Amino acid sequence: MSIDPAFLGRHEITTSDAMERLGLRIGEQLQSGDLLVLTGPLGAGKTTFTRGIAEGLGVRGPVQSPTFVIARTHPSLIGGAPLVHVDAYRLGSAAELDDLDIDFTRSVVVIEWGREMASSVADAWWDIEIERPVGGVADLSDEELDADAPRFVTIERVEA
Repeated sequence: MSIDPAFLGRHEITTSDAMERLGLRIGEQLQSGDLLVLTGPLGAGKTTFTRGIAEGLGVRGPVQSPTFVIARTHPSLIGGAPLVHVDAYRLGSAAELDDLDIDFTRSVVVIEWGREMASSVADAWWDIEIERPVGGVADLSDEELDADAPRFVTIERVEA
């Protein structure tokens, strides 16, 4: 697993640009076989963080939420590992994640909403939880959900 231990722990992120920069710094360290599981409420910044990872890996974009397609593969533009970005929210089980036939060994895989499924596809992974202010989310527009507000990002290594 390739993330520098200095990134472990809790980080306060105050803007979406800072969230993307954190993802970029982590993405620069990732290599084939790395699995990251992102957890956080709607609008927390999971896809913004993944955009930074994609930039750090040097993969083809644009990176968008894979909510409706379940998974998107972004090939490397620099001869490195591709990024597979998965939204497990609509998956009913780990078996459905396995049915996606993702090459976990030769890719960097980011799974949003996949905490309960990670142990079925890997022995170890990076668990990244993003917290944002809560309250009245149903009443917020997409623009308000994306607005800059403090987020807390906690990065831990998990072994099954």
